[in-house]
Amino acid sequence: MSKRAWSWVAFVVVHVLLIAGEFVFGKAASWDVDQMYRWWADTVIVGAGVPGVTQEWVYPAFALVPMLLARVIPFVDYTLSWGLLVTAVDALAFAMLLGRGRSRGRLAAAWFWLAGAAALGGVGMFRLDALTVPAGIAGGLWLVGRPWLGAGLLAAAAWLKVWPAAMLVAAFVAVRRRWAVVGGAVGVSLVIMLAVIALGGGAYLFSFVGDQTARGLQIEAPVSTVYLWLAVLGDPDAWVYYDQDMITFQVTGPGVDTVIAAMTPLMAVAMAVIAGVGAVAAWRAAGFVRLFPMLSLALVLAFVVLNKVGSPQYMTWLIPPVVVGLVVDRRRWRTPAIVVAVLLATTQVIFPWFYDALLALSPAMVVVLTLRNAALAALLLWAVVRLVGVARAGARRSARRLRPSLVDPSTP
Repeated sequence: MSKRAWSWVAFVVVHVLLIAGEFVFGKAASWDVDQMYRWWADTVIVGAGVPGVTQEWVYPAFALVPMLLARVIPFVDYTLSWGLLVTAVDALAFAMLLGRGRSRGRLAAAWFWLAGAAALGGVGMFRLDALTVPAGIAGGLWLVGRPWLGAGLLAAAAWLKVWPAAMLVAAFVAVRRRWAVVGGAVGVSLVIMLAVIALGGGAYLFSFVGDQTARGLQIEAPVSTVYLWLAVLGDPDAWVYYDQDMITFQVTGPGVDTVIAAMTPLMAVAMAVIAGVGAVAAWRAAGFVRLFPMLSLALVLAFVVLNKVGSPQYMTWLIPPVVVGLVVDRRRWRTPAIVVAVLLATTQVIFPWFYDALLALSPAMVVVLTLRNAALAALLLWAVVRLVGVARAGARRSARRLRPSLVDPSTP
């Protein structure tokens, strides 16, 4: 068989195993789908309310669309239906990514995607984030030739989960036809917003923003590592607790309210600085190939590392920038792809396999989580350093172009 055919065989095997694994191992990673997504969909179907339209919701209202689509298939377990929906969307993006299967970069990117999905496990498929991955990949690859379409797809994904907005920012900076990027993103956003308003949900259009900013420190978030160690070392003011409203485990400890209040502004400032470095690189004529994947990765990593929420599915966000990087520059992106795959596998070890041990403050699992978070921070630092390097390289190219015009032609 051809390499393209083998890629499709691997695609089917990985997706079958991910879906089957949830039923074999008791739906540990798909609890949100089986319990929350199904409940929200049924709430709409029975006329008990529309999350994000008739009431506040933790997600943008557009996130209801895939939840309802997964409920369309009659007499099929909702978790299975969700897995089939994600597989179908993945298949569309996978076909677009592979193309004719002749590009080594595209083949490497496709195999990395599959390896990353397998490494992270079921939590990467059975969350809303799973649908943003193929959208991020296809949108990122379409930005050069079809910026309206690429930006529109990224915008739609951002109305499912906010993180693809980071790739949109990178697109606006790195793509020369940046107003096409703006047009595509704004056009799709207006359609979604007007639809929600027409349904009577104007008052709750951005309710998800308040819900997210009001959250505490989730235990897996990098910033929470300090509090986990305080609890392990016996600090009476530090412990893990379950937040009934957000349905997640969080940490508390000395000065936690100040940290909670500071994290979102800190993340915003960091992302603005990173975008500023990217803008300098673009101004200095850095090309899309060098600039967009690295800027996307740096912005997404800042979103992860400086976030007070650290859900395991957030790690899927790293896949699209690396896939785009492998497509455009396979050799340069080989090492970060390996690092991201290891991070994804480590995350699966943390959740769901040894999550109970982490909640019990097992020192071994706190060490594993600490190493994972430290690696994320190191990867962010690496991406920023490389981004600065892209800006400097652009400056050198600009200087070389300007140098002949600065020399007096009469000088011997």
